[in-house]
Amino acid sequence: MRIYIKGIEDERFYRPLTLIGNLFFEETELCFTKGDTPLEAEFFIEEENGMISIAGTLQTEAGQQFHAKKQKQLPEELEGKEHLRQVKNTLSYVYLTLLQEYTGIIQKWGILTGIRPTKLYHKKRQEGMSEEAIHRMFKEEYLLSEEKIQLMKQIVQRQLEVIPDLDHLSNEVSIYVGIPFCPTKCAYCTFPAYAINGRQGSVTSFLGGLHYEMREIGRWLKEKGIKITTVYYGGGTPTSITAEEMDMLYEEMVESFPDVKNIREITVEAGRPDTITKEKLEVLNKYKIDRISINPQSYIQSTLKAIGRHHTVEETIEKFHLARSMGMNNINMDLIIGLPGEGVEEFDYTLAESAKLMPESITVHTLSFKRASEMTKNKHKYKVASREEIGTMMDHAVDWTNEHGYAPYYLYRQKNILGNLENVGYAQKGQDSIYNIMIMEEQQTIIGIGCGAASKFVHPETRKITQFANPKDPKSYNDHFEHYTTEKINIMEELFN
Repeated sequence: MRIYIKGIEDERFYRPLTLIGNLFFEETELCFTKGDTPLEAEFFIEEENGMISIAGTLQTEAGQQFHAKKQKQLPEELEGKEHLRQVKNTLSYVYLTLLQEYTGIIQKWGILTGIRPTKLYHKKRQEGMSEEAIHRMFKEEYLLSEEKIQLMKQIVQRQLEVIPDLDHLSNEVSIYVGIPFCPTKCAYCTFPAYAINGRQGSVTSFLGGLHYEMREIGRWLKEKGIKITTVYYGGGTPTSITAEEMDMLYEEMVESFPDVKNIREITVEAGRPDTITKEKLEVLNKYKIDRISINPQSYIQSTLKAIGRHHTVEETIEKFHLARSMGMNNINMDLIIGLPGEGVEEFDYTLAESAKLMPESITVHTLSFKRASEMTKNKHKYKVASREEIGTMMDHAVDWTNEHGYAPYYLYRQKNILGNLENVGYAQKGQDSIYNIMIMEEQQTIIGIGCGAASKFVHPETRKITQFANPKDPKSYNDHFEHYTTEKINIMEELFN
């Protein structure tokens, strides 16, 4: 959709206008010279005596007009980035209101387009804002629906039950271990993941670098007396490597990391059922790791084939029972709403099949067309459900989880997510993933080690975030892992001193 924008000359406002437009249209192109555009939006911005006032008009080719206005009193001391943010939010409010009236589509998340809505809730709570004031802010300033506000409230309350000291963990760290290999690459995936077949040389070299990172990071944490809250093995699929390689990796963890027996949670993604074996489960048992993921995504075989997952539905069920029989008592399963060719009927079938297994937690993702994925590059090949169907499927997921004893404990959102919805993790009581809460709410440093692993260094006092990423390509990682390890340690030296 091409939209002619008048009255906005500051380029810093172009991105929020584009993000709001993308909530309603497949792709939004902002134009700043009069031309052949279906829509024309004009804005009038006034600021006087600390009051920001923005009025907007949206006009169609047929001459229809829609009007909206928002006034907001800004605190006197507000300046710089915070002042600009308030102006952006006010402009977004007016623009969203215009597009809602034009399209008839109500955006339940309002003007919020960021990935972590509950982080904002926590921030306001930590600043001392009352629950009532937080809810009023989300409704009146961000245009959130009551449904989404209540969802955030429920999640925040649950997180504080699971981690009562959530606000005081900034002097600890969690660790993410990235293993960039999978049996095959899924069509929707943009993670650093490489088909493992024929790459044994790369795998061996990579594991050498990973062991080095674990030793050096662990040594530094021991020297500084810094505790580890959680460890998460992701990727890729960490169970793509052999049982022997897994054994050596976890032995390195025990030897290198401080006080491993008191780490609150260790998770291993075993997402692809075709990587799970009895021998690998025995290794997990050896190191007392019982929180794993076995991800069906869908229980429709034709869907699995279409998205490039080369395991069968039967294999998912078989490996789940194998893991359960071998003592895995905290199993997560991922489901995806809106996979190609699936509608409400197919998703309801997947939910019914999930009820036969009853894993301890279920993460319900809404399909997102990520820019670098095969699915996005060949979008014409993949037929997905309508916005209305996507919404219905999410409603069914909410009802199903509630009926089966699961409660939401974390959520995040992505660009180009179908129906402008969200991804929500649900868990039975006491089975919530602490790591998932920590990574989403950004309350402490997450050290990323391994190929493609991103670190987020959170300052213990200011909460300012410094990001650092290891290379995604195994060869680049293998060539320079010592350098990246040193860089991370240098950042932490400054952060924790």
